[in-house]
Amino acid sequence: MTAPLRDPAHPVSRRAIVLWLVEALIGFVLLVGGTAGAAAWLSGARWPPDMLSEHAWLLPVAVGVVMAPFVVLEPLLRYVVHRWELSGDVVYARAGWLSRRWVFVPVSRIQTVDRAQGWLERLLGLATVEIRTASYAGSSTISGLDDEVAARLAEDLARRAEELRDDAT
Repeated sequence: MTAPLRDPAHPVSRRAIVLWLVEALIGFVLLVGGTAGAAAWLSGARWPPDMLSEHAWLLPVAVGVVMAPFVVLEPLLRYVVHRWELSGDVVYARAGWLSRRWVFVPVSRIQTVDRAQGWLERLLGLATVEIRTASYAGSSTISGLDDEVAARLAEDLARRAEELRDDAT
């Protein structure tokens, strides 16, 4: 019988909620805007039948009503789930909000460690640490970290990976 996985020790930054909320709002606006454009086209078109074209405005309203709860809930759920930990010779990360993903990356297998910032992350003082191994399945990304924490983590991982590589040869 196997024991359940414990949570990694460290949560991401609380500012990650703002990052994910803004990203969700951008997607929401694009989706509702696209359906509003489709509704405007339908209401001016000769086809489909008049009943559908008369009520085309319901399409963006329905999409907005269905998607609005996800815009609010998704960033909060992601914050609760996203966690990370560097312990000994393993990086342990958990991510996902609809489906969860646990990743264990042995430090000795790390080939590169990158710290990245998109424009919105930069505005919020956040960063993403990308850990790459020779195997795609062994690679990991930890997003929503404070920039200082991400810098320290990337530096620690690079140093430990170099030390373990030296020990292995």
